[in-house]
Amino acid sequence: MLLLSTAMAGFPAYAQGSAAARAAAAQPTPPAQPAAASTTVPPATPAQPAAVADARTILSINVSGSQRIEPDTVRSYIKLRPGMTYTKASLDQALRDLFDTELFEDVQIRDDNGALTIEVKENPVINRVLFEGNKRLKEDKFKDEIKLAPRQIFSPSKVRADVARIIELYRRQGRYGASVSPKKVLLDQNRVDVIYEISEGPKSKVRAINIIGNHVFSDKLLRAQMATKISSLKHFLSSSTTYDADRMAYDQQKLRQFYLTEGYADFKVVSATAELTPDRKDFVITYVVEEGPRYKYGDVSVESDLHDLKPDLFKPVVTVKKGDWFNAKADEDIIDNMTKRAGFFGYAFADVNVDVHPHLDTRTMDVIFKVSETPRVYVERINITGNTLTQDKVIRREFRLNEGDAFNEALVKRSEDRIKSLGYFQEKFEIEQKKGSADDRVILGANVEDKATGQLQLSAGYSDLEKLTFSASIAQRNFRGAGQTLQLSGSISAYSRSVDLGFSEPYAFDKNIAVGFDIFTRAVNSFNFIGTSRNTTYSTTSTGFQLRAGLPLTEFWSLALRYGWRTENVTLDPSTYYLPDANGVPQCSVLLAGRYLCDAIGHRTISDFGYSLVRSTLDNALHPGHGMRLVISQDLAGPGGNVRYIKSTFDGAKYFTLHKGFIFSAKLEGGAIIPLKGGPAGQDPVQLSDRFFLGEPNFAGFDIQGVGPKVLRNYLGVSPATAAQFVGDAYELYDGQKTPLSVLAGASQQGQPTYTLPTDPNNPTPYSYTTYDSLGGRYYYKGRFELEIPLGSGAKELGLRPSIFVDYGSVWGVQTPQTITIPATAAGTNYFAYQDANGTLKYYPFYAPLGRTNSGLQIFQVPVTAATTFQGASVAGATTTCATGYSLNQVAANDPSCTGAGVAGAIANLKNRPVPPFTEQYTGNTPFPRLSVGFGVNWNSPFGPFRIDVAAAVLKQYGDQLKTVTFNVGTQF
Repeated sequence: MLLLSTAMAGFPAYAQGSAAARAAAAQPTPPAQPAAASTTVPPATPAQPAAVADARTILSINVSGSQRIEPDTVRSYIKLRPGMTYTKASLDQALRDLFDTELFEDVQIRDDNGALTIEVKENPVINRVLFEGNKRLKEDKFKDEIKLAPRQIFSPSKVRADVARIIELYRRQGRYGASVSPKKVLLDQNRVDVIYEISEGPKSKVRAINIIGNHVFSDKLLRAQMATKISSLKHFLSSSTTYDADRMAYDQQKLRQFYLTEGYADFKVVSATAELTPDRKDFVITYVVEEGPRYKYGDVSVESDLHDLKPDLFKPVVTVKKGDWFNAKADEDIIDNMTKRAGFFGYAFADVNVDVHPHLDTRTMDVIFKVSETPRVYVERINITGNTLTQDKVIRREFRLNEGDAFNEALVKRSEDRIKSLGYFQEKFEIEQKKGSADDRVILGANVEDKATGQLQLSAGYSDLEKLTFSASIAQRNFRGAGQTLQLSGSISAYSRSVDLGFSEPYAFDKNIAVGFDIFTRAVNSFNFIGTSRNTTYSTTSTGFQLRAGLPLTEFWSLALRYGWRTENVTLDPSTYYLPDANGVPQCSVLLAGRYLCDAIGHRTISDFGYSLVRSTLDNALHPGHGMRLVISQDLAGPGGNVRYIKSTFDGAKYFTLHKGFIFSAKLEGGAIIPLKGGPAGQDPVQLSDRFFLGEPNFAGFDIQGVGPKVLRNYLGVSPATAAQFVGDAYELYDGQKTPLSVLAGASQQGQPTYTLPTDPNNPTPYSYTTYDSLGGRYYYKGRFELEIPLGSGAKELGLRPSIFVDYGSVWGVQTPQTITIPATAAGTNYFAYQDANGTLKYYPFYAPLGRTNSGLQIFQVPVTAATTFQGASVAGATTTCATGYSLNQVAANDPSCTGAGVAGAIANLKNRPVPPFTEQYTGNTPFPRLSVGFGVNWNSPFGPFRIDVAAAVLKQYGDQLKTVTFNVGTQF
């Protein structure tokens, strides 16, 4: 049975030799935490002091009670030996020596007239070390810090040290009320289990921060400079509200830095104290400061001991002048910039210092920036380490200087940027600079850490653009460690499908020439909306390949060449947009699809040659912080295909790293496509699939293809839900109810719907619903101003990057399309429309039902429309049983029949695709800018890349489609 002993934190080491020996052997240890042990150990029964006379001779030394430790080993721990004389003091020293080994729980020395017997009780062996009550810190955190471990000898001093260490770990977490009670459980064979019972307690918050002695700046402003924050609802998710002594020392430095940037060179923190509140839960921090006088710059000068680096060379980077308020941070920045400037001229370790001469009477500060003499430096060696996958040559070829070259800080920085832009290594990469074998030699070191560049992914996601998406890809961005890229991918969604195979070699034949190819097949569906229902319109399927090559022109300029060939097929759904012609062959119906969509249908072959001229000074191609990128491109579609055009585009971006990690960027892109041959009459020679489009996802605040020229089809007097069925099925409306045409002849319907044409064609309110078909344009421009907001280190590790932005742009220049209008009223008559067997657009009026014939057929009245004659006489107002129209050969009162080719054909076509009245408007063809403002967040979430934007359109045009919130997310599984 396991026996639970009492607390061990206060275990004394007792020697049963003499009281003096026991007192000397005991090791007093201050408690690591008040009330750390919940129980106490009853003292061992003191041994009777041995009757030892002074200066006796040791006859023998025997050991008893030892189990694991050999007697000779016990004797080796003391200085007494047979034949030696001993005294009371020497026996006490022997006891202390044995207790100091921490191997024994109890020791007695018995003296029988010189025959000494050492009786020992060994400390137990630790079987297990257990922790109880710990929720905030896991056991693994403790095991790396404590001294006791299984199979070690139990030691009370180690227990006390472990208790103190555990409490220190909790204090670093801000839990100053934590306590630890050590226990031991006795086992057989002189073994014990050690249990640390932990009471973690609450986090100790900072209840208040008091500042005494500040007169110029308010407490609120000074507290804002500190990393420590007062506990409040405002900071309830922040860890900065917990007390941390190291953070408090950091805050003192932050206060001093703030005052030095404001000109208070004599500022100092007199004292800083942190006191626990009476309830021992929180801390109150108090700073006592002396601000001192404020200084301005006096004389500001530059001195240089380098003969070929004159002082005037450094003056452009000296940004302060006489009369400015003194700013120590500005001085540090000037020193850094002067050091870099010296590095540009080959002085890798230029010694730049600043001499400051204060004048208290005038409260000015004379500043001298001194460049001390150092030798010009050359690159002795370039060391590359840490690359377990990437070949050395892949890294070495990105260096802009070689071994033996004169050192140049600008080229080192450029080399660093190029290596980071590869994306193969850790983000915080820096080229190390060390002194070489001589003062004029430097060793450059690239200590890299390979990242995983291969990716096998199966993913599913959802986006506003694609809805549900599924994709699979296998890619290696650093194939064989040679910097090559090999990728095979495929994706499918409700509105797109694609398969791509690509390969890129950045250094073909070890020359600075990039080559590559892509083979692809892609299908993309365009769409409009009927009410809120998304309706697919035309589909574009393309299959082809592209060959690529690129070469550098200078360090920052490069040229990319390409040739592509593809077949492209634009189709419409025949079941939705087609009707049979006179020969029964299905043809695109302009009534159902619109002339602009029917014109887009067809099979084309595109053979295009293109180039891109690229300038890039970005510090990081993946997530730039400063620099610029400009791309000018042109593509000529011509020989080898049946499409002729020139497409020119430009894309530019400039990045600036601002104060405290803010990144500002300005982007502008645009393009124009010029046809090289004309098109059919009434059609734009640039095909629909070749034009530019703007909207989500690259224009926040606007829907997909929501900006630019459109044809708006405004349906009259029909609800969107009803019309969606009506347009696709053979329905006619009576009293707002839909009735299949096939049963109209035998139905008894009364009344008919009435349509009214809006008085203002630019006001869509009277229309029942409107469809929007984007036409794109020949010209476009698009820009964005964006400010990326830095977050704390925790948010950075999560991959959160919020920003605010302004988007602007427009697309225009398409030829005005032919539009259609089906009249709503004509001499008081309402119409449905259809195309006859010859493709001619015709209209059939509604008829007022009058009654029934003797045979039960419904009688309709012929409306007064145009000249309706029969054998030369007008028959307007006559009656007919032809519900869908009338034939001059069939018009007669009470005629029980309604037959004939003309009538039957009309009925067949009407039952195939009847369309309610509508008007079409062409709008949005203007370069006038659209503008939106908003904010967004990029997040590398556990579910994959996530981007959400919230934006509002400030400038828009009639017909533009808006969208406030857009997001895109995917996940791996």
